[in-house]
Amino acid sequence: MSTKAARPVIPAADTMTCEPVERDGGARTRLCFIVDADDSIRHFLSLVLHGAGLDTEEFADGQSFRAAIARRSPDLVFLNIALESTDAMECVVALGKKNYCGYVQLMSSRGLAVLEHVKSIGQQQRLQMLTPLKKPFQTGAVLTILQDLRLGHPPPVATRVELQEALRQNWIEFWYQPKIDLRKKQLVGVEAFARARHPQKGVLMPAAFMPGATDSDLIALSELALETGLKANLTFARLGVHLRLAVNIPVSALVKVAIADFVRTYRPQYEKWPGVVIDVPEEQVVTELTLASEIGRKLRPLDVYLAIDDFGRGYSSLAQVNESPFAELKLARTFIADCGSDKINAPLCKTVIDLAHGFGIVAVGVGIEKASEALALVSMGCDYGQGFLLGQPMPEERFVSLLRQRAASQGRQLGAEQPNA
Repeated sequence: MSTKAARPVIPAADTMTCEPVERDGGARTRLCFIVDADDSIRHFLSLVLHGAGLDTEEFADGQSFRAAIARRSPDLVFLNIALESTDAMECVVALGKKNYCGYVQLMSSRGLAVLEHVKSIGQQQRLQMLTPLKKPFQTGAVLTILQDLRLGHPPPVATRVELQEALRQNWIEFWYQPKIDLRKKQLVGVEAFARARHPQKGVLMPAAFMPGATDSDLIALSELALETGLKANLTFARLGVHLRLAVNIPVSALVKVAIADFVRTYRPQYEKWPGVVIDVPEEQVVTELTLASEIGRKLRPLDVYLAIDDFGRGYSSLAQVNESPFAELKLARTFIADCGSDKINAPLCKTVIDLAHGFGIVAVGVGIEKASEALALVSMGCDYGQGFLLGQPMPEERFVSLLRQRAASQGRQLGAEQPNA
C-alpha cells in the first residue's frame, strides 16, 4: 500500500451518543467492520487493526454487512466503494437509518469525486464521515486514523524503567508478530517481542527498558521468553495452527540459558511441532561462528534452530564457511526499504537471499511495509516475510482472536489446515 492519506476530519466529541460496547468480561474492546470484495485488503486491514488492539469482522459485500449491523454496532467501519457504487451507498443509508454513531472510513481506488459523493450522502444521514482513503494506502495511514480517533493501543510514552524492575514487578509480556510464506501467502511462524506494561505509563517498547540491562537480567528475560512463548505456541496448536516460534536471545545469554531444559519442560507434545528458532544479532555471532556451530549442533536434536537477525554486513564472513549452522538469515530492515526500486538495496537483498539458498536455509525479509517490497522479495526468491504490511506484533489474545477469525472467514472448523494470512 503506498499513498499517504490526509489526516481524517474528526467530528466533535459531543456528537457521540452511543453507549460503549462491553465485551471480554466487561473490558472495553473496540470493534471495526471491514467491507471490501478484495480479501487481501480485508486481511491486510484486519492484521493492522488487530495489531493495534481492535477486534474486526470482515464482509465481502454490502448485503452481509447490512445484516450484521442489525445485531452489532462497531466503533469504526472501513467501507470500500467499488466500480458500482450503489452497494456502498446502500450501506451508508442503512447506517443512517440505524442512527449509527461510530465513524465511517470510505476507501476506494476510484476518483475523488465518487468518494466525495458517497461521503456527502453519509453526511446527509448525519453520520461521522472521515476523510476518504484513496487506494493504495500504507499501514501508517491506518494507524494515523486510529491514533486521531483514540482507538486501539495508546502511543508509547517517552519514559525509562529498569529491566530488573520490570521483571520483578511482572510487567513483562510478549507480543507476537506473524511470519508469512511470501509465495504461498500462508502463515508459517510467529516471533515473540518483549513489552513492559507499566501500571501508570501503559505499554512500553524495548527501548524504554532494554538499555543498560545486565547479563543476569537478559538471561532472566530470555528464560521468560522461552517459557511464555512455548506455552503460547501450545495455545496456537490447539487451534490447529502449527507455527514455528522465534525468540530473540543475545549471544551472552545464549551460552548460559538452559535452553534444552526449557524446551523439554514446555514444548508442545505433538508430532507436527515445528520447533523453535532463536534469533541472534548478526554483530554478536559472525565473529563467533565456531561457537555458533557448536551450539547449533547441540540444539538441533531438540528441534531448536539458530537464525541470524539483521543480517547483511557480515556477508563476507558467512560466505567463507562450508556449512552454515543457521536455519534462517533475516535480512536487515535497512536493505528491505524500497528494495523493488532502490539500486543499492535491491542487489544486496538478492545477494543475501542467494547466499541463504546456497546453504539450503530460509531467507526472511524483515520490516516489510509496502506491497512493492513484498512483491520484489517474492521475485528475488525470498521465502518468508515479516513487517507491518503483513501484521504488527500483537498481544497473545489478539493473535489468537486473529487465528480464530481467519479460520471462520475461510469457512473452516478450527483444527483444520493453517489459515492464509
